[in-house]
This record gives sequence, C-alpha cells and structure tokens, in this order.
Amino acid sequence: MEPKHLISIRDLTAEDVSEVFRITSEMKASPEKFGNVLAGKTLALLFQKPSTRTRVSFQVGMFQLGGIALQMSFRDLQLDRGETLADTARVLSGYVNGIVARTNAHADLVEISKHSSVPVINGLTDLLHPCQAITDYFTLMEKKRSLRGKKIAYIGDGNNMCHSLIYGAVKVGMDIAVATPAGYGPKSIIVKSATREATSAGVSVVLTQDPAAAAQGSDAVYTDTWVSMGQEAEEQERLQAFQGYQVSASLMSKAKPTALFMHCLPAHRGREVAEDVIDGPQSAVWLQAENRLHVQKALLYLLLGH
Repeated sequence: MEPKHLISIRDLTAEDVSEVFRITSEMKASPEKFGNVLAGKTLALLFQKPSTRTRVSFQVGMFQLGGIALQMSFRDLQLDRGETLADTARVLSGYVNGIVARTNAHADLVEISKHSSVPVINGLTDLLHPCQAITDYFTLMEKKRSLRGKKIAYIGDGNNMCHSLIYGAVKVGMDIAVATPAGYGPKSIIVKSATREATSAGVSVVLTQDPAAAAQGSDAVYTDTWVSMGQEAEEQERLQAFQGYQVSASLMSKAKPTALFMHCLPAHRGREVAEDVIDGPQSAVWLQAENRLHVQKALLYLLLGH
C-alpha cells in the first residue's frame, strides 16, 4: 500500500483495499505460509480506551506472523505525567516497528502519526474505525463474492463506525444508505468528502431519517451501539432519541431475503438490535469478529513487512 500509516480508509485507493482483501484471503486459507513474515518485528499497542477485539486480534496476529506485540495503556507510560504525544511517538519509534493507537480524540492519533517514523494504525478514535470497516467489507465479499453494485444500510448513530463505512463503501463500489435520528447524523465533512469520491466511483451515499427506507432492498443491514465510549452521560437522552431505530426482524424484512445483519460489537440486545436478529441465521457478527484477525494480519504484513 502507498500510505505509511493507516489513519482512514479515505487514504487508501480502491486498489489498496483489493490488495488487502487478496492478502487476507491467502492468509486465512494458508496461515502457515506467513508464519515468519514479521519475525523480529515488534508492535506497540497504545490504548487510551478499553478494547476486546482490536487489542486481542492485533496481539494474536503479530504472534502468528512471527513478531511480538507490547500492550500498554496511557497510564503505563509517562503521558499521565505530562510527556507529550509527540515525544512519546518519537521514543516508541526507536523501539518498535509499528504502533496501533486507540485514542479518545482523533487529533491525538494524527499527532502520534505526525511524529512517528514507523507506521501508525488507527485502532479507533472518536471519528473513525478503519480496521473494523475494512474487515466488514471483506466479510461481505466472502459471503457475497462481489460487492460492486450492492447496497449496505446503516441504521443508528452517525458515529466513527458510520463514518468509516461510508468511506469504505466508496472504495469497494457499494451504495450506502444511512438512517439516523435528527441531530445524530454523520459529520457533514465526512459525507461531503465521501460524496465527491462516490460520484466518480458511480456509487451513491444517501442520508435519511427513515430506517425502513434505508434498509429497503439492501444486501446488508448494519448497526452499532447507541451509546459509544465516552457518551455515558448522554445515555437516557440517546435511548429516547433512537426509539424506532432498532434492527428488528420487521426491519430486516425490508432488505433482501439474503441480506446479512452486521454489528461491530459489543452489542446490546433489546436496544439497537433484537435478540432474534443478532442470534439469527442472517447474522454475520461472529464472522466479522473472527475476520478482524485475518484482515489486520494482512495490514500488518503490508505496512510492516516491506
């Protein structure tokens, strides 16, 4: 891939994404062929927020590729004592071959990448979650074989996951329809930049407040938690605002009969998704979770292995 860092899917070309998918397929089918490609390499996992899938999959992925991963929170370093992110990035660059950073503020991740001489991978910020979205489109490709001309519907909060799915849809040639309550839509700067690319890519980005309209005829229906990390104080207000946005069996019936249900997890059954949907036959959430490992191994190989 051309970029040194992976901050946003927007920075990748459609060809970059295809290459990630190709390497992922090879690694998933024949993991033994890649057992030593990162031998002697070290990855720093710098996490300001809690994590299950991102943390474990990157750590296991480095091990399976022959390298090692070091887990550390901001509290483990000197950041809480006043050392700057820039200085921390410079220091870590002298020890490790790559950094996965999960930060509260997207600007903090950008600051780390600006001062790091080794690749920095976005492990989630308040603005974007590219590793998850790339995995989601790989999962769709596995199940659907081809993505061009198909449609994904996103129902719920216009958050970091929504932003990365919008960017990703353009790269893989899918139409995307986003249904959010008033005041909870994706950031306009994300939509505008993605729409410009979408026009030349021949795909559509549609925003609506009607979940049924978004889900209509879609090949996948995606949702995420209504209360993201750091928004706990808004919980009651958000639960009220998102009434009517649950992905239920009724809403799934608006999509194609072969449509998949998708969720990045952790999920709250009875809130953003009905239990019979997430645990039903259309659910792809466990495959999504597993594929985080395979996709991120491909990203590590492409960013650290060359």
